[in-house]
Amino acid sequence: MTEARNLRALVASAQLPPGTLVDRTVLGRWHEPLLWRADFPAGPESWRRMLPVRDATGLWPVLLGVHSRGARVEDDLLPPSGTRDGEGGTGGPDGAAGTDGDAGSALACWWAEHTAREPADGTALLPYGRRWPGLAPSPAQRGDPDTAAASLTRSLVAYGTLRDPRVALVPARRSADIPDAIGWTGILAHGADTAPYGAVLRSWEERFGTRVVALETEVLHLSVASPPRSVEQALPVAAEHYAFCPAVIRQGSGDLVRYAEKWLVDRTHWSFWWD
Repeated sequence: MTEARNLRALVASAQLPPGTLVDRTVLGRWHEPLLWRADFPAGPESWRRMLPVRDATGLWPVLLGVHSRGARVEDDLLPPSGTRDGEGGTGGPDGAAGTDGDAGSALACWWAEHTAREPADGTALLPYGRRWPGLAPSPAQRGDPDTAAASLTRSLVAYGTLRDPRVALVPARRSADIPDAIGWTGILAHGADTAPYGAVLRSWEERFGTRVVALETEVLHLSVASPPRSVEQALPVAAEHYAFCPAVIRQGSGDLVRYAEKWLVDRTHWSFWWD
């Protein structure tokens, strides 16, 4: 893979700070590096400073955090999506699939699965109830994804949101493919097939200008360049988030309306967790 060769060549040319090529997975060593990771903690500008490297090589920067129990993301990786038995792999470094149709089908399926467990007369799913509202449209106002990502990564490091973060470079076609490209295991508590999650991330990237900017062992952080600007715009996005990760409602805001109001309108940080 071209990007993986770029990763080896870049490290060999000493254009990066001291770091480590990671090729270990829980199933053994992979035949190419999955990522390069800096050996020293990231500063607030570490992600932004990797943008020229990305533009020159196609390697995508991401911050890697550490679990409170000391586990590191890079210590619990699988082979990249699409190479594991029984997994189709619509994403990954060399995949081009991931249309809104793919995302819509996956989200509708998850919505039906999760809403079936909610009380039929409850308020958590208002105004939709168990009816899937479909994909949210793109906001009319469009922001710059790199600017939003640099701002969020600066805050995640400066305010200590991430424990002992390290900047990494990943051979991926696009930011949304980073989790699949490194075999991130954070979503496996929710489902064995990671490919549909990649389709949703690509759809959000196209509609909302998201970037996968940080990964913890069980937490995914996205920057959002073009967030919804009103509760009306945010409600169908809230439904997508519930389908993607029901914990944002069940362990967080409690209902879609409150989640839309507090966590989506004009918010440039989306986070999801699986445990």
